[in-house]
Order: sequence, then C-alpha cells, then structure tokens
Amino acid sequence: MLPGMNDTVRKSPIAYRFRGFLPVVVDLETGGFNARTDALLEIAAVIVRMDNDGRLYPARTLAHHVEPFPGANIEPESLKVNGIDPYHPFRMALPETEALSNILREVRREVRETGCTRAVMVAHNPIFDLGFFNAAIERNDIKRNPFHPFSSFDTATLGGLAYGQTVLARAAQAAGIEWDMREAHSAIYDAERTAELFCRIVNQWKDFGGWVPSSAD
Repeated sequence: MLPGMNDTVRKSPIAYRFRGFLPVVVDLETGGFNARTDALLEIAAVIVRMDNDGRLYPARTLAHHVEPFPGANIEPESLKVNGIDPYHPFRMALPETEALSNILREVRREVRETGCTRAVMVAHNPIFDLGFFNAAIERNDIKRNPFHPFSSFDTATLGGLAYGQTVLARAAQAAGIEWDMREAHSAIYDAERTAELFCRIVNQWKDFGGWVPSSAD
C-alpha cells in the first residue's frame, strides 16, 4: 500500500501506477504568454482511468469558457491563433474562481474515489499550462488544489520518445490518432487529443513489458 493513501476506500488500479498520482490531462487557451498578466480564456481537463488489465483510457472531460479577470491583458495575436472572442455573448463564460472551483471539485472527487494521493497535470509542454494554472489558483486564493504544484507529465517529451514527434498534431498523427486542424486550439479538442496520446503511449509501454499491474507496488 502506498504511504498516505486513504485506507477507507478500495484502491483503483490507477492508484498503483504513478506512485499514487492521478493523471489529469489539462489544456488552457489564453490571451497571451504571460501567466501573471494575460487572460485565461478556456480550461479543459480530461479524467484518465485504468481498466482491470492496467490500460489507461480517457473517461470524462470537464471544461469551461472563462471570463478574463479584471485588468487582464489580451494579445490580439493570441486570439488570431485560438479564434476566441473573449466577450462574445454566447460564450457562457464563468468567472475564473467558479470555473476553476468546478473543475477542481471533480478532480478532488476522482482522487478520493480512486484512492490516489493527489492529481498530477498531464499536458503538451506543461510548463505553459501549469504556469497559467498556478497563477490563476493564486490569483483567486483557491486553497483546495488537488494538483501537485510543480510535477507534471509532458506529452511533448513522451511523443518525442515514442514517435520522434514533439508537436502535438504530428505526435497524434504518428500515433494513429485522427487530427482536425479546424478544431485545434480549442481547449476541449486539444485536451482530448492529448489524453488519447498519453494513454496510447503508456499502454504501448505496458504492451512492451515495461509495467505490470500490481496491488503491492
């Protein structure tokens, strides 16, 4: 049994795979590259689960459009890439605090129900997403953050290892995952494709004999 894990719940197989960490795939769309000053505009998180054979699969997507925080900087060039109109009346965007709290509540529930110790962010080049995520957590004074503050899994690195590709679209295509450029740069689309890529690489490693499920790890 892993130290510090909740003994009152039956451990899911995934609780033994990553040293008690629950991988959650995250993608953010923003109004620039500066996590402290630029707006967070979209957030999507994909819950990853493991079946009884030790294979990962994307299980559930959580997502919100986000209102720019007061005084947020928004770079026009960033909006040209992601195609977001931050003030469109039909975005149904939520304030940062509400959007983050909704997603974190569900991640905490998954951590608790699987018997994991905390969540770990999976992202493509996570230094960007984790930086914006942590800045938003701090800005909104959110205390119950289940994510590890600095550890992460990087699908750019994993894609380079498995397929020789570090760009998300190319790594996904090399893995046999369908890619639609018209849908790219949406937080939901990119998070779901990243989750597929992560699961495929981890499962492939298992198929090569790199990890065997065990409740005694």
